[in-house]
Amino acid sequence: MDIRSLIKEEVLAQRAYGVEHAACPVKLDANENPLAIPEPLREQFAARLASVSLNRYPEAGSPALVARFAEVFGVGADQVVLGNGSDELIQILCTTVARPGAEVMIPIPTFAMYRIAARNAGCRVAEVPLDGKFDLDLAAMRGRITAHSPALIFLAWPNNPTGNCFRRDRIEAILQESPGIVVVDEAYFHFSRRTFLPLLGRHENLVVLRTLSKVGFAAMRIGLLIGSPALVCELDKVRTPYNLNAMSQAAAAFYLDHEETFLKQAEEIRRWRGELFAAMKTIPGIRPRPTDANFIFFDCDFDADQVYIKLMERGILIKNFNAPGTVRNFMRVTVGTREENSRFIEVLQDIISK
Repeated sequence: MDIRSLIKEEVLAQRAYGVEHAACPVKLDANENPLAIPEPLREQFAARLASVSLNRYPEAGSPALVARFAEVFGVGADQVVLGNGSDELIQILCTTVARPGAEVMIPIPTFAMYRIAARNAGCRVAEVPLDGKFDLDLAAMRGRITAHSPALIFLAWPNNPTGNCFRRDRIEAILQESPGIVVVDEAYFHFSRRTFLPLLGRHENLVVLRTLSKVGFAAMRIGLLIGSPALVCELDKVRTPYNLNAMSQAAAAFYLDHEETFLKQAEEIRRWRGELFAAMKTIPGIRPRPTDANFIFFDCDFDADQVYIKLMERGILIKNFNAPGTVRNFMRVTVGTREENSRFIEVLQDIISK
């Protein structure tokens, strides 16, 4: 029996999302918060999780949490969906619009899960390269919108892996001119402190994504979607009833109870980001790009593949994006602790000096 004959072409044609499993002491590849829950809160967090009844299903649709996050965002509870990470919400969006011939438009390079989720749902994917400054090519995107009317457009803000926030006026032009849904993915909001949430009332087609993964709860997979009540009503039909497990619901509630603590961590990471950026700029042949996220995208005058391998050999894992074209010899490093950042700079300097 040929199993592949049963699989749809969109799945056969792509590779699974790649995650490096190298056991490196300094892990700076996944844009995680390098800081654990502060010591004074760990016992409280453990007690919160211990109180969860594991023999019972979680609250279907997380209504208590939805109401609390809606209040934080200044929207109605009928405008919020919680997901098993942003990945699930991206998948729900793609599945919801996947009528025959539906197109999903994304700039490239960007977060790979947009393309993967769209193709798995059976949508056609239109990839529009960013301009020379890694900003949106507005003319090219407008042309695609006019010719093909994408059902869904994903815009990461700040963008991953480039780290920059696209020009706001370009996103607003796309919102204004697109007949489809425009998703502004604010996964790195805690580090950019910039948002499109105030525009929800002005644009019926605007959807904002958030996550708690980058601010300290990556293991719990908590994603948030904010959109119009009409759209959320349809998305809830696609969302599975118990999509957010009880442990994650407890963790999200704990985050809201102690949000100020995690925001202070994000503020500290932003300071470390500035220090790391400045240190990278002093290394000959290394060119870090300005960033609004908790990572730095950079290119170099060296073979990025070799730099990446040598960093791993020295116990440091970053993300390698080296490929022909606009990302040739580009890599991405997550902002770690001061000690991790110093170790990365020390080893990088040593590697390229030899």
